[in-house]
Amino acid sequence: MWNSKWRLRHCGKIIAIVILLSFLKPFPMFGEPLTGQAPTLSESEMKRYSDLEVDLLIDAISEAALEAIEQAAGEAAKAAVLSMVEREAALLQAQASLQKDVDTLKSEMSLAKKNGVKNAVIAGLISFVIGLATGVTGIIIIGSR
Repeated sequence: MWNSKWRLRHCGKIIAIVILLSFLKPFPMFGEPLTGQAPTLSESEMKRYSDLEVDLLIDAISEAALEAIEQAAGEAAKAAVLSMVEREAALLQAQASLQKDVDTLKSEMSLAKKNGVKNAVIAGLISFVIGLATGVTGIIIIGSR
């Protein structure tokens, strides 16, 4: 315990000395020089361009602008085509999903129709047998009197 307190006090003394030294003696700092705005030239120091140089510069800038416009138009066309393809793909997926649902409903409907016909035939046979039994029973009862 005593050893750790001694270390903390020693560390505190070292930190205090370093802080005091930083106030008393400025340490040199190394790094990149600060970047700033270049000084503006006065009117007498400005470079004069000839009309030919200005025209060439205007032509170069115009050509670069036209190329940029063409490139932007091409990118816009690509984006439009991609958007249409994505919409068409989404519609095809929706159509496939609906077609799957229609096929499922058709198979369920045909199964229900088969079951309905089978149930109708069974009901008809049961009704016929009951009617026959009732008729025969009635004839036997009426005939025995």
